[in-house]
Amino acid sequence: MTTRSQNVAPEFVLETARLRLRRFRAEDADAVFAVIGDDIAMQYYPKTFSRHDAEKWIERNLQRYRDDGCGLYAVTLKDSDDVIGDCGLIRQMVEGEPQLEVGYHFRRDKWGHGYATEAAGACMELAFRELGAAKVISLIRPENVPSRRVAERNKMEVERQVTHAGLPHLVYAMKREDHGQA
Repeated sequence: MTTRSQNVAPEFVLETARLRLRRFRAEDADAVFAVIGDDIAMQYYPKTFSRHDAEKWIERNLQRYRDDGCGLYAVTLKDSDDVIGDCGLIRQMVEGEPQLEVGYHFRRDKWGHGYATEAAGACMELAFRELGAAKVISLIRPENVPSRRVAERNKMEVERQVTHAGLPHLVYAMKREDHGQA
C-alpha cells in the first residue's frame, strides 16, 4: 500500500513497505551513474551513460517535476539514505500518442529482491489515484525478460509492439478500470 504524508519534506513522493521514493537531488549523480553507467544494467538501452549523463538525467527529472508534475524518483530503502535506483512516471509520446509510462532502473546488487516490482506498483497506484491517469504503460524491449516480469507481476499486459527510439518495444499497459479504480 502506498502512503503519502504532509509532514515530510516536499521532496518526499511516496513510500511502500520497504522503500521510499523522493525527488532527485544534484548529489545523487554518483548513485545514478552506478546504475546507468553499468553495461549490464543498461544492456537493453542503446548505450550506457557517462557520469556527466547522470547529472543530465537528474536535471531532466527535475525539469519533469516542474513541467509534468512527475518524473523518475530516487529510490532508497526505508532504513537508509543510499539511493539504490530510480522509479517513477514519465510522459512519453508513443506513435504520436501521449502516454504515462512507469519506468525503473536499479543497481544490480539490488536485483532479485522485488524492489522494482514494489516501486513500480506504488508509482502506478500514484498515477491512478493522484494523477487521474486512465492508463499507465511500460515500454520494454522484448528480450528484457526481467523487466517484463516486473510488469507482469504488477498485472500489466502486452498491448502491442511498437518502434520507440528506433528499437522494438513491447507496450505493457494497465487501464484504470483494470486497476480497480472508480
